[in-house]
Amino acid sequence: MTASTASLADLKARAKSIRKNIITSTTAAGSGHPTSSLSAVEIAVALYFGGILRYDPKNPHRPERDRFLLSKGHAAPLLYAVLAEAGYFPVDQLLTLRKLDSPLEGHPNMRRLPGVEASTGSLGQGLSIGIGHALAARLDGRDARVYVLIGDGEIDEGQVWEAAMSAHKFKLDNLVAIIDQNGYQQTGATKEVLDLTPLAPKWEAFGWSVQEINGNDQQQALDALKKTSQVKGRPSVIVSKTVKGWPIQTILSKDPNHHGKALTQEEMKQALALLDAR
Repeated sequence: MTASTASLADLKARAKSIRKNIITSTTAAGSGHPTSSLSAVEIAVALYFGGILRYDPKNPHRPERDRFLLSKGHAAPLLYAVLAEAGYFPVDQLLTLRKLDSPLEGHPNMRRLPGVEASTGSLGQGLSIGIGHALAARLDGRDARVYVLIGDGEIDEGQVWEAAMSAHKFKLDNLVAIIDQNGYQQTGATKEVLDLTPLAPKWEAFGWSVQEINGNDQQQALDALKKTSQVKGRPSVIVSKTVKGWPIQTILSKDPNHHGKALTQEEMKQALALLDAR
């Protein structure tokens, strides 16, 4: 089992393909969270195709594998598009998103789809689950690493900070949290709902190794994830500053949040054309 690696150009090409699949699958479903998914594409691409995450689509439950947990479970279209790109299931199955009998549910269900490490959707729980995976790997004597993607609105949940304290207590240097700081949550801008900025000093105060990056820059995402493997004796967090809906946010300028709304057919055509032109 080896981690997949690719050139920066290849990673950017995969990111474009995954973005197209996020857009087309949610528009076909007529529902979902495309903008919440689009903001975190570079991080997910770096993990799965940049030589970071060790996984095997042919043996998805292999004990030695690394784990990726999507704590912000409403961004399931991102996870599904990445898993399809990685070979867990055919890409054309993405068009069954949210349809009856499809394993591609509105939020990830680990009982129905190989490659999903945790059933998420109730926000605030993913980091705690990640701690369980990281501790289990230590007890089993495995070098598996655990990566948890968390929304910046999601960190309003107190359980996230309880998990942050616990991860430091147990010195979980095989645990990496990634905050998708896209500035919005369901009901509005995060600064208006509950302003927790600046984020980096708060995580540093909890004893974590912290990096801040432009999360929509593919090279920065890759470099930051690589650096986390060098951290010893404490967990790592990447504060990934992103733009919700990147890079089609101009199409949705009347609603910069556009939370939980699929693009219309016309918006989808505009978005795909914009991606092709980049």
